[in-house]
Amino acid sequence: MARKPTSVRSYLDSLPQDRRAAIGEVRRVILDHLAPGFEEVAHPGGINYVVPHRLFPAGYHCDPKQPLPFACLASQKGHMALYLMHLYLDPEETERFRSSFAGTGKRLDMGASCVRFKSLDALPLGVIAETLGRTTVSSYVSAYVASRGGVGGGVEGSGRPVRAKKARAGSGDARKTKPAPARAAGKAVKKRVSKVSAAGGRSSKPSSSRAKARATSRPGRAG
Repeated sequence: MARKPTSVRSYLDSLPQDRRAAIGEVRRVILDHLAPGFEEVAHPGGINYVVPHRLFPAGYHCDPKQPLPFACLASQKGHMALYLMHLYLDPEETERFRSSFAGTGKRLDMGASCVRFKSLDALPLGVIAETLGRTTVSSYVSAYVASRGGVGGGVEGSGRPVRAKKARAGSGDARKTKPAPARAAGKAVKKRVSKVSAAGGRSSKPSSSRAKARATSRPGRAG
């Protein structure tokens, strides 16, 4: 019985040569354009890009022990797939992505968040780079929490619900409250990312990950 890959390197090594080259190149583009805060982690079924618990303690609502997923790169039986969860949460970004993809003349094979491709040439890497670059950790967490009606975020992304502050009598504006749960969670995450960056740079381990990605993929530019 074949052992399941336990690292990004072992996952790539487990792929056929053509798939390894294609997945490796898409991975390079992801690492080069991923916003600060996201982190690459190994997964038995692919390569995941997540919001780590140190930035969003609540984690993924389906399994809080798991970090909040953002993207996933995987080799399936009949195709390769790039899962972009932010597209599922943001209709405007989805429309922008579809329009940019169509503008390249390539055929888009897409589900709710899964972009399927059978070869590297079928995927416009420039479009992938652009949508990744437009999405920050804080904006993604805000969209995620909003999609769940404010549940699972909390003011510090801890999973505790945010309670609106009642306006004092005679304050002149009874509508003034604390920020909505989604906005509050996004702000909390943004502060954490800033602290990590100030302490030692980007928190998504780019130096080693990028170097390894370049070493395992063919040269080329996103576009």
